[in-house]
Amino acid sequence: MLEAAWSRQPEAQSYTERLRAAESLRAASSAWTADSPAMLLQGKTDRPGSGAGSREVEVGVALPLWLPGQSQRATALSHAQILALQGSMKAQRLQLAGLVREGWWQTQRTQTELALAQTRVANAQQIALDVARRVKAGDLARADQHQAEGAVAQAESAVAEAQGAYEASLHALRGLTGLLDLSPDNLEATSEGDVSTPLPSADALASDAPSVDEHPLFAEAMAQQSMASAQADLAASSRRASPELTVLTTRSRGQTGDPYQQSITVGLRVPFGTGARADARQAEALAAAQEAQAMTLQMRARLQAQAASALARLRSAHTQWQATQRQAQLAQESKNFFDKSFRLGETDLPTRLRIEQEAVQAQKALSRARIDVSAAWSAWWQALGELPKP
Repeated sequence: MLEAAWSRQPEAQSYTERLRAAESLRAASSAWTADSPAMLLQGKTDRPGSGAGSREVEVGVALPLWLPGQSQRATALSHAQILALQGSMKAQRLQLAGLVREGWWQTQRTQTELALAQTRVANAQQIALDVARRVKAGDLARADQHQAEGAVAQAESAVAEAQGAYEASLHALRGLTGLLDLSPDNLEATSEGDVSTPLPSADALASDAPSVDEHPLFAEAMAQQSMASAQADLAASSRRASPELTVLTTRSRGQTGDPYQQSITVGLRVPFGTGARADARQAEALAAAQEAQAMTLQMRARLQAQAASALARLRSAHTQWQATQRQAQLAQESKNFFDKSFRLGETDLPTRLRIEQEAVQAQKALSRARIDVSAAWSAWWQALGELPKP
């Protein structure tokens, strides 16, 4: 499901071209020249528009040269850019996994609540049949039958509401993944943990869990910091424009009929420093590097807090499931008892309907708690930077 969702993302579709662009920049940083060579061509005559007189034609090439240390720093920057691109893809993939996980468990919740609502309708209809039979026998008043039929209508309304919520969650998940076949038969949970899975130990954050340094979001922040630092280094070595080596060949004659002479000229063009402009670029690059370093430290603290929060949520969900399990068991036992006493005429209809409603609510709470435990396991793995297991 994650693969289907990832294939639809613009970042995944453009990744190959972005990587190729970064590889091209790395190749360019390893070239002999700092930029593409330029061709020089010029002619000179003392009699324009005439074939007579002196003639001079120059043809040459200008080669931009690297400043000292500039090539090595440009190569380091291009390598950092490739690592940053790869880290960004992994981080975006993990963030998408979080959306898929949330959408998945929301669909599971609505699917379970729909099934419970349908069971509630069946139970209400059975009670209504019993009431109708007893009304016909004269054991209950017609008002009781109206009350029982009202309970059926209320249950049917709950089914309609649950059906709408379920279909909405299906459409949201379908829009995220692009998968069309999301029928209930194909939505069996592939849990990353459930109520039977042992909870992480108290030292999970320190020992059992993967290191924060391995988290994709932290790795992305580190890659961005390295790239910003490489940009600052390159800016420090690029305080002026690249010098140019020019090589020209000149073919000339003095007057008409004189033989042409051939000469070669080698020159070096060295620009002066750009002063305030270079200082501004360097200061901006240093500020970006410092900002990236601060963001990396913040990311570490945030990921540690998220892992601790996810662990607390997991333990809380497990505790709630244990409580709701006991509550649902007691509610079911009460339902069985009052169902029998109602059939024997020992319990009135309002009490029977109230007990039925309490049992339904307890079962709904139990189902939600069970799913919440599985969802909390997913959140725990998400906080640790782990992708869903296929």
